[in-house]
Amino acid sequence: MKMTVSKLAKFFVVEKLIYHSVDLSLYIVSAIVEGQEYYLTDDKGAFLKAHTLLELQKVLKDVTAQKTVLQHTSPYDEMIGGPDKTHSNALEVPLADNQLY
Repeated sequence: MKMTVSKLAKFFVVEKLIYHSVDLSLYIVSAIVEGQEYYLTDDKGAFLKAHTLLELQKVLKDVTAQKTVLQHTSPYDEMIGGPDKTHSNALEVPLADNQLY
């Protein structure tokens, strides 16, 4: 499901803000609100994406989240002939906004 950043900012508290590392230097963002995950979009409906975390943190500076993480899911297990995944290999690292923007 999708949600605009302007709508997300109206919530008092977001349970979890997830910065997804999609490619070498491409990030998208999702938020968990009331147990449901929403991928964030701009006001035109395009997915919120950037080449640096700082760009996204600047856009989301007004969003209050209980937990913020950087998440990466590796596709390489399948590429090297590994067995089918029985569970996710997602790596989550706690992330803080140091306001470097």
